Amino acid sequence: GHAVDSGSSGPQHAGRWTEAGGILAAAGRAVERAGADFLVLCTNTMHKVAAQIEAAVDLPLLHIADATATRVKAAGVRRVGLLGTKFTMEEDFYRGRLERRHGLDVLVPGADQRETVHRVIYDELCRGKVRDESRLEYQRIVRDLVSQGASGVILGCTEIGLLLGPQDAEVPLFDTAQIHAEEAARYALTT
Repeated sequence: GHAVDSGSSGPQHAGRWTEAGGILAAAGRAVERAGADFLVLCTNTMHKVAAQIEAAVDLPLLHIADATATRVKAAGVRRVGLLGTKFTMEEDFYRGRLERRHGLDVLVPGADQRETVHRVIYDELCRGKVRDESRLEYQRIVRDLVSQGASGVILGCTEIGLLLGPQDAEVPLFDTAQIHAEEAARYALTT
């Protein structure tokens, strides 16, 4: 998901991350004042500004990459493919966290395939378009990651679950939207 703007002319593509982080930090303070016990940022890409949000509130943030990594490791997967926006696949805030904090070996598609994954997210999935042609492309990309040694693949954008399900791959697919929701519910019931 993209909590601020999913269009290619929005704050993400204009590089206005600090502005977007400020909006989300203000939202975090508002839910803190309303009595929330913790925060859940329901988007992978916007975790680029997670530290900015955490600095603005006294609440814990249940980080989507941490929740996902816990599930990946529990499944016995150490080498994992990662699909998401180019920001998520290429930048350190997400991939680096999976590698350094959780010891995962993270594989991402090649440059052309990253462009395809990114384009489908923004031009199709964020606009409610689910195309069979794009599903076939994603299936091919997942197969390529598996051929490189991935024994699971993280659907590191909350919209990808609209396109791919367990039947679309020979390895486990880790849907971050579902995992994050389940971990938030578990966390809420145990704190």
